Amino acid sequence: MYNGRTDPVEHVSHFNQRMAVHSKNEALMCKVFPSRLGPVAMRWFNGLGVGSIGSFKELTQAFRSRFIMCSRVPRPLDSLLSLSMREGETLKTYSNRYLEMFNEIDGDFDDIVIRTFKVGLPTKHGLRKSLTRKPVTNVCQLIDWIDKYKRVEEDQ
Repeated sequence: MYNGRTDPVEHVSHFNQRMAVHSKNEALMCKVFPSRLGPVAMRWFNGLGVGSIGSFKELTQAFRSRFIMCSRVPRPLDSLLSLSMREGETLKTYSNRYLEMFNEIDGDFDDIVIRTFKVGLPTKHGLRKSLTRKPVTNVCQLIDWIDKYKRVEEDQ
């Protein structure tokens, strides 16, 4: 359900995925689209002039234009540079903060992501030492290493 506060591009994308088998039926797509709109967006939809929309593409473009201010803006890569493990913070908390920020960045920067995560760890942290001795090559490997160290931390 679109509440008027989330990313309209993501909403249209999810709608298109749900309706994939009907994507060639423009009339049906246009008729079903409002069923996923909350009160704010429904007021916008009801305010569209009769005959002002000629296709599903026009409908989604008008929708995106109206709710553009809610679009998610990807964070810049340098957002990761300011993250580091705080005094007394657990690896679990730090890695969750870091990976949440990572998920808000568009692009493929595995090498930088891995390095900035490692640099954000205290110098004497076991995971940092481990990543220095045996570097990982992608974020999936990094997450595996983090999970191993989190389990050790939780067992202590």
